[in-house]
Amino acid sequence: MKVLVTGGGGFLGQAVCRRLRERGYDVLSYQRGHYPELAALGVIEVRGDLADADALRAAAEGCEAVFHIGAKAGAWGAYQDYHRANVLGTEAVLAACRAHGIQRLVYTSTPSVTHRATHPVEGGNESDTPYGEGFKAHYPTTKTIAEKAVLAANDATLATVALRPRLIWGPGDNQLLPRLVSRAKAGRLRFVDGGHNRIDTTYIDNAAQAHLDAFDHLWPGSACAGKAYFVSNGEPRPLHQVVNGLLDAAGAPTVHKSIPFRLAYTLGAVLEGVWLVLRLSGEPPMTRFLAEQLVTPHWYDISAAERDFGYRPGVTIDEGLARLKADFHNAGTG
Repeated sequence: MKVLVTGGGGFLGQAVCRRLRERGYDVLSYQRGHYPELAALGVIEVRGDLADADALRAAAEGCEAVFHIGAKAGAWGAYQDYHRANVLGTEAVLAACRAHGIQRLVYTSTPSVTHRATHPVEGGNESDTPYGEGFKAHYPTTKTIAEKAVLAANDATLATVALRPRLIWGPGDNQLLPRLVSRAKAGRLRFVDGGHNRIDTTYIDNAAQAHLDAFDHLWPGSACAGKAYFVSNGEPRPLHQVVNGLLDAAGAPTVHKSIPFRLAYTLGAVLEGVWLVLRLSGEPPMTRFLAEQLVTPHWYDISAAERDFGYRPGVTIDEGLARLKADFHNAGTG
């Protein structure tokens, strides 16, 4: 079987590609850069822009399934950049599936599509947790549009499913953990209101496994076709425990200082204005959306994923932290 993975060079993308290759599948990764790690796995790399419908359609030729993982993430940037990657890119993936009669599409979404300011989600499931509104960041705005398009495309010829993994972490993370470590070492990391809000996280192996589980059960008319699912470790913990657990595993100083939510939110608004006016590069250290995320409980009922495609987290948080610590130690960075 030949499978197309968009964003195969990313943290989750590489984990999914690895599992597909372990099954003996021919895997083609469509991304903007070159990743030696993929070449080492025997993955065919095709470089291109997600929104380039012609290039994406050519890459999908001969494939029997697609994992659409590629996206533009983050809490800051121009709307058109997010729209191009997340909305137009997803439309291009759907068009490629239609053009080649591809029957299965596993789409990586995000729980952020249900974000509603500081409204807590505690044990929420897919039925009682509606899409968010009033987003203060372009990422959840465009991912919501994209997820709706993917689910609406599900029919008798193309089966689609959307997975919403929460805060993926583990060995090989080149996004979240490096930023946490850098800020902690510089003394610039603070919790908001103590970081006592409980949140879900997902160990990288579990996130990849969820994608393969959904893929195995996805066919036109199957139980998971046309639906979205929350995915996590199913072990909600206070944010301060999560962050300090990761920092400790990385050999970085833990954090104990905190600032009030109102101060964090106001600071985020001010910094957003400064970045806009001065056209500064990179992301502000705080935004309104980030302040809301850092103070709000976000944990989910993942029983639907187990019911419909057999997802059960195989690696606990504690085991994952032990693996992460060993990885840093072996790399000589812990």
